[in-house]
Amino acid sequence: MSVDNDDATNTNFQHQHQDLDHSSDYLSNALPQTLDSHSQPQPQARRPRGFAATAAAAAMGPATTGKGKKEREKEKERTKLRERHRRAITSRMLAGLRQYGNFPLPARADMNDVLAALAREAGWVVEADGTTYRQSPPPSHLAAFPVRSVESPLSSSSLRNCSVKAALDHQPSVLRIDESLSPASLDSVVIAERDTKSEKYPSASPINSVECLEADQLMQDIRSGEHENDFTGIPNVPVFVKLPTGVINNFCQLVDPGGVRQELSHLKSLDVDGIVIDCWWGIVEGWCPQKYVWSGYRELFNIIREFKLKLQVVMAFHEFGGNESGDMLITLPRWVLDIGKENGDIFFSDREGRRNTECLSWGIDKERVLKGRTGIEVYFDFMRSFRMEFDDLFAEGLISGIEIGLGASGELKYPSFPERIGWRYPGIGEFQCYDKYLQQSLCRAAKLRGHSFWAKGPDNAGEYNSRPHETGFFCERGDYDSYYGRFFLNWYAQSLIEHADNVLSLASLAFEETKIIVKVPAVHWWYKTASHAAELTAGFYNSTNQDGYSSVFEVLRKHMVTLKFVCLRLHVSGQENDEALADPEGLSWQVLNSAWDRGLTVAGENALPCYDREGYMSMVETAKPRNDPDCRHFTFFVYQQPIPLGEGTICLSELAYFIKSMHGIATHITLHMGLFITLWGGVLEKLKFIL
Repeated sequence: MSVDNDDATNTNFQHQHQDLDHSSDYLSNALPQTLDSHSQPQPQARRPRGFAATAAAAAMGPATTGKGKKEREKEKERTKLRERHRRAITSRMLAGLRQYGNFPLPARADMNDVLAALAREAGWVVEADGTTYRQSPPPSHLAAFPVRSVESPLSSSSLRNCSVKAALDHQPSVLRIDESLSPASLDSVVIAERDTKSEKYPSASPINSVECLEADQLMQDIRSGEHENDFTGIPNVPVFVKLPTGVINNFCQLVDPGGVRQELSHLKSLDVDGIVIDCWWGIVEGWCPQKYVWSGYRELFNIIREFKLKLQVVMAFHEFGGNESGDMLITLPRWVLDIGKENGDIFFSDREGRRNTECLSWGIDKERVLKGRTGIEVYFDFMRSFRMEFDDLFAEGLISGIEIGLGASGELKYPSFPERIGWRYPGIGEFQCYDKYLQQSLCRAAKLRGHSFWAKGPDNAGEYNSRPHETGFFCERGDYDSYYGRFFLNWYAQSLIEHADNVLSLASLAFEETKIIVKVPAVHWWYKTASHAAELTAGFYNSTNQDGYSSVFEVLRKHMVTLKFVCLRLHVSGQENDEALADPEGLSWQVLNSAWDRGLTVAGENALPCYDREGYMSMVETAKPRNDPDCRHFTFFVYQQPIPLGEGTICLSELAYFIKSMHGIATHITLHMGLFITLWGGVLEKLKFIL
């Protein structure tokens, strides 16, 4: 039986083999006719390479060999050009990811590093061997959707308006991702799936002619249209209002107690949480060293206590006013100015030797040149005197925070943009490191590096109002990125960081168990250039491929400090910003995310006067980002007003809406407000909200 079966099997196999032979003969005869009928081009023969190319060249003669050699040389040059072009594109991509995406890519990053960084940013886990997987399983609500292929046919009735795009985006993909895939493989698969969608339904959603919105984004836009400016249910951000400078005169006297009470009454009716007061070193210790006069501030704080408002106090160690705006002039203490007449090096100096009396140089932080005291000892004595004088207010909890002035304008920066010397926006400013004490520090750093001839500031950095491209130091591929440039900028930024560390160490001793605040500036002009010239002169080494804020924030985290960032009005573009290559939104994104990633508490303060709804809402969006997956927000916000509310230039209804939005109780319903102001005194009597 087995033999018969084998014979039958062999017979069948022979018949099948004969059928295949006939089929192959038919195809071999029909295929050329089909190709000719459709006039399809024949594929070109590949050029022989290696040994085959050598043998072919020898057979064709010496003339052909010479031509082949020239062709090979040309091909090599073309390959080199393509490779250079590819590397240039890669370099720009990496620079953009570092600068705008804040990705911690190494100096010689390859595409594996980029893919790993992108995967981690999206919430994936990428191990050292390339194993990539999700940190947590997909949300449970996605499992409720039926699994359906992207390529499945859809009925014509479903292809209406934007329903196709929504249907596609709400259908979970049939794609299954293996955990053993490398980041590169994962990227190629995801791109392939995305291309399939876009090719199959190229214009599914006509609702947005510029670009198709994802379904969830479209729903958010619809909700935002229905509930515009609805801030109910979002975190509460306390609002503090900074009283205008001038309530205390140069003799430490409260100028107008009645006006202060009226102003506080207005603010209390607006549900403001607290008040911010500048406490000026030049007023309190203005006449004699270590003789502090607090009488005016004591009277002011007692009035604030009557209204049961919280209080934040700024230790202001800088100069204020005296510019073209006609503001009240508050100088450094007179005895300090007298010392400066004999020893001008206690102040910052530019390359031309011009002294800047806005604040003391941190070159004297540890130099006993102030009547036997160092710079940080003077600051500490002032802070300790304040703490002892107002111990009762600290015990009551009235004083909720102390802001430490660390430089020009009370911000952590060099005084690189002095308007009195002639700086105007958007000038790049000048390095402020030419006083005797900072020059000695630079010499020590250069010797330690082994290059004593580097002990000097750059001689091609331009002037206060120069543009980056006009200088040899800040221009594209300028000296800022040379070996000397990197050394100098590192030293310059490190001097700023050491000053902050020294002062905050003593502030932590003076104000134990009290929140300490440090204000960081928003130097946004020339942010879109490679050098970030204005940030460099201010002391932040934040050029392309550098993170100038991480080392600063590490010091602030060391002292458990609250970072207060100066918020600019975002989403506003103009010719002025275009000319300055400014990017306030990009800078804000970098600073806030860098601080939050390091665990810092962050607060905000408006930089310029704001009176309209658009400006207020821009500040609310910055303080409480709607789309932040971690729900991060400011711990408080300080609203600066240039003049008292009673003078009537500020729209109180808009300010009230801003405060309610910060508190998370403003809705999309129009806010009706009854403002009853007496004709004689201009006093606000009643403020009522009808929701």
